[in-house]
Amino acid sequence: MNVAPAGVAMKRDLPPGFAEFYFPLHRRLAREQQRLVRARREKLERAHAGALPGYLPPSEATRTHWRIELPPWCADQRNQMTGPADDAELCVKMLNSGAPGVMLDLEDSMANTWEHLMLGHRNIVAALYGELTYDDAKRGGTVGIRTGDTVVWNRVRGLHLSQAGVLEHELTSASLFDLALIAFRLDYERLRHPLCIYIPKSESAQEALWWRDAFDALVAAKGWAPDSIKAMALIESHPVAYEIEELLFNLREYIVGLNLGRWDYMASLIHYNLGDPGWLLPDRNTIPIDVPFFQRLRTLIPELTHKHGALAIGGMTALYPSRDDPELNARALDVLERDKKNEANCLMDGAWTGHPDQNAIAVAQFPYPNQLGRRPALETLHPDLRPLPAEVGTTSLDGTRAAVRTVIRYRNGVLEGRGASLLDGYMEDLATDRIYRLMIAQRLRYPGVYTPPSLGAMFDEELERILGDLPSDVPDDRRMRYRRAREISENMILTGAFDPT
Repeated sequence: MNVAPAGVAMKRDLPPGFAEFYFPLHRRLAREQQRLVRARREKLERAHAGALPGYLPPSEATRTHWRIELPPWCADQRNQMTGPADDAELCVKMLNSGAPGVMLDLEDSMANTWEHLMLGHRNIVAALYGELTYDDAKRGGTVGIRTGDTVVWNRVRGLHLSQAGVLEHELTSASLFDLALIAFRLDYERLRHPLCIYIPKSESAQEALWWRDAFDALVAAKGWAPDSIKAMALIESHPVAYEIEELLFNLREYIVGLNLGRWDYMASLIHYNLGDPGWLLPDRNTIPIDVPFFQRLRTLIPELTHKHGALAIGGMTALYPSRDDPELNARALDVLERDKKNEANCLMDGAWTGHPDQNAIAVAQFPYPNQLGRRPALETLHPDLRPLPAEVGTTSLDGTRAAVRTVIRYRNGVLEGRGASLLDGYMEDLATDRIYRLMIAQRLRYPGVYTPPSLGAMFDEELERILGDLPSDVPDDRRMRYRRAREISENMILTGAFDPT
């Protein structure tokens, strides 16, 4: 959870009137959020006892004809650039990239601390008004957002997270807090398009009803028109992949599309199949882009979204371009092109990227503003979404070592205030860190040539390797931070801290 600093008072330290705006929302929605969090834990426990997720019985959502009306202003989302909302320079550069959409993130790519959260909120409001700027240290001067048609999306924190320290002796929903604070600060008349929210980490179609109720309550509290909020939702947990059509139906007044959040989805697959030795994940960066457990879902999502008039957006390519390393840059852009072409061939309507140099290549892979008029020729709407990763990639001790090294360095970045870090050419965030921690835990459970004799010894060895690569004049406090990162990361693995937090 995020904890506001001691002494923070909602009535004094947040915008005037926000406390009175927020209390009724909290009373209406917080208890249900806590119930849904408990339901998630129970579902995972049942899966580990052998009752894995599956498709729901036929319902109004799957048997009746209903449509989502896609507004013209978001009909082209061939690339959505994403990045942390607390980084004003990156936000401005993304918004000036020409990408059809930009998602400003309060979640996985941002350190979950009060300081960064408040900065992210301020940047979001400024970006929505077109007023966000940054000081260009290289060229001098202030850079602002150029006028354009880019749709600005805002990813709030997931339903699983709580916010502490803003209500006396009581937790509240982090999702609700983010939604309410953004909406409260906004003058709707100054927006170019409706308030656009990205919903992360859903684990059931029932949770979509909570988001619907939250949007209803915000629209009523602000006195806005019913279509003043629009949403996209991430399919990034294994159980919700079986409830896609039902989730769309429950949010049909607000939702315009779904996104395959591939990295958290991979982590969720491991988490739900942790008891199955056949589900041992190979070294992450050797897994092909068209691996069946992604490809089947990658074709199912466009079928179900296009059936009802909504968009299907693909996931992030982790290999990052480099303007300083021509060889890495060429490899990264080649991987990007093949990855996005694969998504386009699956009839998705767009993709995610994280760097301005990726935008033109990503957009070029999608032949039209969207592919809503096309549907995949699927043999069944109930494919097996748990095909074993057999004969896929490679599984090695070097891969385990690389995972240990990555989680230490990633956690060090978090301790320094970064929710995303560029490591070995890959942009790592909380989702990829979660994959690595689960992968290591899985290998400890099912030993082989890819398993260290001692996890602690491997963490010690990789930490010393990291410290040895640092310049000799690095301050002691920075070295101590790496040691603290090593302790936290190993402890998370040993205690089974694998929820997306």
